[in-house]
Amino acid sequence: MSYKELNTPLRTIMTPGPVEADPRVLRAMSTPIVGQFDPAFTSIMNTVMNMIQEVFQTKNKWAFPVDGTSRSGLEAVLGSVIEPGDKVLIPIYGRFGHLLTEIAERYGTDLHLMHCEWGEVFDPEDVIKEIKKVNPKIVAIVHGETSTGRMQPLEQIGKACREQDVLFIVDAVATIGGADVQTDNWYIDAVIGGNQKCLSVPSGNAPVTYNERVEKILLQRKKVERGIATDSELAEKSSHHPIISNYLDLSQLQDYWSPRRLNHHTEATSMLYALHEGLRIVLEEGLETRFERHKYHEKALMAGIEGMGLELFGDSRSKLPTVTCINVPAGVDAESVRSMMLQEFGVEIASSFGPLHGKIWRIGTMGYSCRKENVLFALASLEACLIRHGVEVNKGAGIQAALDVYMKNA
Repeated sequence: MSYKELNTPLRTIMTPGPVEADPRVLRAMSTPIVGQFDPAFTSIMNTVMNMIQEVFQTKNKWAFPVDGTSRSGLEAVLGSVIEPGDKVLIPIYGRFGHLLTEIAERYGTDLHLMHCEWGEVFDPEDVIKEIKKVNPKIVAIVHGETSTGRMQPLEQIGKACREQDVLFIVDAVATIGGADVQTDNWYIDAVIGGNQKCLSVPSGNAPVTYNERVEKILLQRKKVERGIATDSELAEKSSHHPIISNYLDLSQLQDYWSPRRLNHHTEATSMLYALHEGLRIVLEEGLETRFERHKYHEKALMAGIEGMGLELFGDSRSKLPTVTCINVPAGVDAESVRSMMLQEFGVEIASSFGPLHGKIWRIGTMGYSCRKENVLFALASLEACLIRHGVEVNKGAGIQAALDVYMKNA
């Protein structure tokens, strides 16, 4: 039996991830393979570490990718610092807070959860009060919640964690490279990013960074695993148990990324090329310029949505600049509209999860997908499909409102 060569359709991807890969990233992935300990490759590894530090705005010694999807980065960090019985506080304001919860549960934590309405975020003071009440070892939180299109303020929470000697771990998968993430200034102990969103790199590795507070726990747990921990070290809570995972053991991964290059796994060579190019493009554009570009296209998209006569979902004060959520008009089959946009126009937008499934659409403006032509095409195709579904919209007004934003700033 013979099989045909791959021939995937061209899409305009306007979901909150994955997004369109930058063509320069795809070209980088075709770079010839070299051995993982070849000096040419280890030089690339060092450059990637430096670029992660810059993009994450940190001076942390440890900044490297974990091979796997973004979830591998989340589990590597959480699984390497959580021990059975540890108190972990997770404020949940959407789907991916529940993911942090599921990961933490599997490591036997004493779990403490906070909840707020989907479409809102927490008042930092409420989280700080709960930190003082619970006295956890770890606070884990999502920075940009793509399921609701909200972004949680972090600086006050991070400062309170540092004052209380609590580890602060942040899922910045949806914000890194598209919105401001100040690892050091916000007192974040560990940050997990993602390729397939604002970095415009295919999913396949997860850049992470962590500081010496996290490293201390990793080194103590490694000594327990090797049976070389002293009595005083064993007396400390953070050295009772070895790290469970081998593949996602940060203490072993940092040995691999250290100058010693201790063999742990075979590095995903082409994925590292891709991440190298994605990070390089971010830094070439400049962080502040890139953040402003995302806000600029967000503004045009929101103007178009409201000009069309549709309603935006969620508290505008906490909106995530890289994801715009729209209330589905009453009586409309949300999935039918999405399907028509994909089939007739090749434009993909997203639905949502849990209590919001079928009630909102989510449009991502992330990385390479965050472009004028994409925003205008998404608005035009959405309007056309809504008209076909019998929805009364302000015909042509959405595109004109978006063009007003673009032409005013031309």
